[in-house]
Order: sequence, then C-alpha cells, then structure tokens
Amino acid sequence: MKTRVLPIVLIVLLLVITGVVYYRYYFVFGEGVKAGTMNYFVKKGNIFKTYEGRLIQTGIRSQTQGNIQSNEFMFSVTDEKVADKLNHSAGALLDLHYKEYKHTLPWRGVSVFVVDSVMSATPVTPTAP
Repeated sequence: MKTRVLPIVLIVLLLVITGVVYYRYYFVFGEGVKAGTMNYFVKKGNIFKTYEGRLIQTGIRSQTQGNIQSNEFMFSVTDEKVADKLNHSAGALLDLHYKEYKHTLPWRGVSVFVVDSVMSATPVTPTAP
C-alpha cells in the first residue's frame, strides 16, 4: 500500500510545481499595443544579453488635475528580427505589440513587458520653429 502512495504523491507534487512555475513565468497575463517614440534601445546583461528599451508614450493624460502619470513604457525584446527593426526605427512613431508576464526570467529580459512585434513604424518629420 505504501509503495503505491509515494509515486502518486510525487506525481501530484510534480504537477503542482509545474503548474505554479508555468503560471508565474510563462503564462501571458495580458497583451496589448503601446504607441510612442522610442527613447532608447540597448542590448545589455552580465550573463544573458537581452534587448531593453523605453518608449515615450503619446497621448498620456492624468485623470485628475495635478497628478503626475508616467509616460514611459519599459520593455524587453527576445526576438532578433524585432530587435533589428527597432534598431532601425530610432526616432519613428512606433506601435508595439507586447505580452505581459507575471515575473521576469533572466533570458527574457528585465521587464515583465516583452515586445513581440512592431505593428507600425512611421518616420517623424521635424517641424521648423
């Protein structure tokens, strides 16, 4: 009897641990699109080199007068093709599709927001004063 219980308990425990790890690190909590101009985009890291960027969002308004609302969107990129497109789109008005995770992983970047595609990149023409 005891020899049957131990394998069943171990299998259940393994399934629970697998489910918790999946939920914390791989479950897509949310996804959406952010628009704005890229502030910076770099490849950095000590062991895992990841792409990190910051987007200055357009159209951010505070709900109540006198409050300050952040207009920067910090993100990570895992796909080399998306990173290459972002490297060549500096200064353009970008629409970025992202996925939001519960927690970060070292090889996925330092942000819970991971950009997986560039929906549009419109060059901005400077206006003369």
